[in-house]
Amino acid sequence: MFDPVIAPSGTLLGLLQRGRGDGTLHALTAPRSEALAALDHCVLNDPRHDWQVENRSLYYARLYLDLHGGLGEIEGHLFGAEDVLDTDDSRTGLALAVLGHLASYGRQDALELLRRYAAFGSNWAWALDELALRDDDTGLRALAAPVLARFAPDAEGEADLAAAVRDAYEPRPWSLWEADPRPDIGARVRAAREQGSFDRWQRQMRPAGPRPEWSVQAVLDWAQEGLERGAVLYVPAARCLAAVAGPEDRPEILTAARHGSDGARGTALRYLADAHDPDVFDLVEYAAEDPSHVVVEAATAAFERMRSVAAVERARRWAYRPDALGAAAGRMLACRGGAQDSKLVLAALREAVRGEGPDAPTLWTLVDGAGRLGIACAAPVLRHVYRETASSHLRGRAARALAATDPSFAAGFAVECLWDCEESTREVAARHAETGDARVVNRLRRLASDPAEEDDVQDAVRSRIGPDAPAV
Repeated sequence: MFDPVIAPSGTLLGLLQRGRGDGTLHALTAPRSEALAALDHCVLNDPRHDWQVENRSLYYARLYLDLHGGLGEIEGHLFGAEDVLDTDDSRTGLALAVLGHLASYGRQDALELLRRYAAFGSNWAWALDELALRDDDTGLRALAAPVLARFAPDAEGEADLAAAVRDAYEPRPWSLWEADPRPDIGARVRAAREQGSFDRWQRQMRPAGPRPEWSVQAVLDWAQEGLERGAVLYVPAARCLAAVAGPEDRPEILTAARHGSDGARGTALRYLADAHDPDVFDLVEYAAEDPSHVVVEAATAAFERMRSVAAVERARRWAYRPDALGAAAGRMLACRGGAQDSKLVLAALREAVRGEGPDAPTLWTLVDGAGRLGIACAAPVLRHVYRETASSHLRGRAARALAATDPSFAAGFAVECLWDCEESTREVAARHAETGDARVVNRLRRLASDPAEEDDVQDAVRSRIGPDAPAV
């Protein structure tokens, strides 16, 4: 999947792609045709950089309800020729999840569209999972025949069916079909379920990777072999090393950390950092200057895991370095430093935004650290990250940091956060938004009565307006 193209944050499309609360507020006041066009674009062209983590479906479903939007564009997207050519879950997953939420809100057209796609679409398993949560038994039973018809009645087809039953997120449809008296339905599903259970048992019994009787060198070799296959194994290899290594093996591990192959060095550095070996700091510093990015990443990751006072002291020395180790030191201080480290954390935050932009992965830790340390001077940078990042998770972290650093947050960004796509961000807003704004009170009441809203958000809302507030 290619990285999505995100429109500027000052446009309606850019706001909706980011899942910002201002996107909903602007859409509700924009010309309806323009708002629906932008909404359809988002749903049909998933704007998330990490579609498996970031939330958008409930956010978009609520906007379809508020705009009384039709589902013609979604229908065309699901049943177009591309559905046969591109079967990746990411092409249709967002649209199917949006339909699921709309069905929960009582949109019969969304429910019928999900049923039809489960019967005939390529990403039928996702649609079936959505229906498992929303459809009645009659609707699900009607899908048994078209779903099972996808699997040929031969050895390969039965194996695929067993895998589908085994890997289903929601077992309810399969449980209903298992009880079906028809032999071509109930008997097939029961056999598939038994085969899936057997396959799972076989996988669990299969040994994988090093075992305690292996030598230190065998573990290091395994890590390097994995790296040569394209798998970075130094984390599990370090755990294996902890199981097989004794005090007498320390010289061999120290040598591997300085002069070994990339896989062996990463494994040894991780092991030594976890053991708080007194020589690990010098080895990390040496590795951070290595031309291999694998070694550098392993060294900085191993260092950031350390929680000792000595590690924090070393981070204060390294935070001035203009390299990956300096960036790692800034993140460590953000996580474990004290008030005296505020200037270093702020400098690292500014440098990350200036050098890598508002979507840099390093910002997640630095933004959290700015909030944890209550760095008031960081508020302008945090506001920039909040506005510009395409990651709804990073925006939520920025909102939490602003709540701790920016006195204007309650009357500013906290208001729009009540409409944000991430429930954790809505929860922050529910606890901080200034209720002098009439929009805030109305929105809090709506969230309190919305059955699709998360419990944590509703608890936060009720702590502000009481449990018996009427819906608006």
